[in-house]
Amino acid sequence: MAVWDDVVGQERVTQELAAAARDADALVSADRALHTAAPGEPGAGESGGASRMTHAWLFTGPPGSGRSTVARAFAAALQCVSPDRALGGAPGCGFCDGCHTTLVGTHADVEIVRTDLLSIGVKETRDLVRRASLSPAGGRWQVIVLEDADRLTEGAGNVLLKAVEEPAPRTVWLLCAPSIEDVLPTIRSRCRHLSLRTPPVDAVADVLVRRDGIAPEAAAAAARVTQGHIGRARRLATDERARARRAAVLKLPLRIDDIGGCLKAAQELIDAAGEDAKQVAEEVDTKETEELRAALGAAAGTGGRLPRGTAGAMKELQDRQKRRATRTQRDSLDLALVDLTGFYRDVLTLQLGAPVPLANDEVRDSLDRVARASTPVRTLRRIEAIIACREALDRNVAPLLAVEAMTAALRAG
Repeated sequence: MAVWDDVVGQERVTQELAAAARDADALVSADRALHTAAPGEPGAGESGGASRMTHAWLFTGPPGSGRSTVARAFAAALQCVSPDRALGGAPGCGFCDGCHTTLVGTHADVEIVRTDLLSIGVKETRDLVRRASLSPAGGRWQVIVLEDADRLTEGAGNVLLKAVEEPAPRTVWLLCAPSIEDVLPTIRSRCRHLSLRTPPVDAVADVLVRRDGIAPEAAAAAARVTQGHIGRARRLATDERARARRAAVLKLPLRIDDIGGCLKAAQELIDAAGEDAKQVAEEVDTKETEELRAALGAAAGTGGRLPRGTAGAMKELQDRQKRRATRTQRDSLDLALVDLTGFYRDVLTLQLGAPVPLANDEVRDSLDRVARASTPVRTLRRIEAIIACREALDRNVAPLLAVEAMTAALRAG
């Protein structure tokens, strides 16, 4: 299996990255030959012409396009040590130690950074910059994959800028963000930008069957309703609770006939998002807390006393867990709003008689009912109301207030 096998629907991007990985491999080989050549002998190999490899990359694309998957695959190709390379094979075999350890997250020279918080601060970014200044332990590349570059605070972005401006010789930065506008202009101007597209529905269904062992019918249905969002499609196909929550969201347009219905629907959306956050807390927080207590030397079990001077570490973990719960609730709510947008997009499709497949064909009766009771103009206003709610949440407006305003606007049309 090549490292690119899980990259879905991004042929142009993978071709460019594969070419860059070949040039990167040539640069490593040339550098090694230069340092091992006898005095007076020429070093091996200039790769000839301008290299397609550079020290900083920016991957952008809509949610579900596979930005982090592409970045991980490229990181693996850069660390590939397959002997086939010497015979003209492309780096990124997927089987060698370099590829395997990168893909599973254990390679000593690959740091993969993702956040379950609302932002990435200066302290964390300084730690990354220090890591990036080190020489690679394996002699190839020091790779930093920053999956949420759009969540860098302004101060953190300025810290990162210095590292990107003056990179260490064997350090590669791989930044991921939804759009190029989500990254500081000074940073993006120093990166090679690759834009990803939403993968075709058929391609997403195929990878769910091939990689995750999901039944073809279930995979096709999940890919269709998520419109090519790989991560959401996998969750819907494997998590019954996610399917139940989505079904509840799609009933909302029929439940907002009066103000009372609007307020009740808004509260239920908030409560469902809170349940998601609670579920994550139950799965993760207890384990994290017990592991930290054990590391600090507390007795086994929650009743064990902490050694003196360690309360600060426990408080820091609790604060992090609270911030993660907030992020989880916001993300869950945003997914519900995306599903709601898809519902009204299907309504608009029916109203205009557009010859395109419906994403939510399983609720065709509801779509027909809403389409007959309104006009395309009113449907567009409702979509705009959902977008306005998402933007309000991004500005940290109180979630219940933002959702209540949205449901009232959906009723008014």
